[in-house]
Amino acid sequence: MLTRERMRADIAAMIHEDPEEIGGDDNLIDLGLDSMRAMNLLVRWAETGLTLDFSEFAERLTLDAWWAIVDRVQRQA
Repeated sequence: MLTRERMRADIAAMIHEDPEEIGGDDNLIDLGLDSMRAMNLLVRWAETGLTLDFSEFAERLTLDAWWAIVDRVQRQA
């Protein structure tokens, strides 16, 4: 099961930031996450068994929004 804190840590590692520097409402693109890195994150998270739609993540570019998507998908599984 993927947790919000694991997501924050994975995003932070991808953009070379401390996890504490990523706020829930921060725009991840503004923090340095590009589409290729985002896709890599989704591939990593999909390895946990989640079916994730990149377009849904691309529309909402904050940790809070991404967690809402993942939480919903995990509850439906």
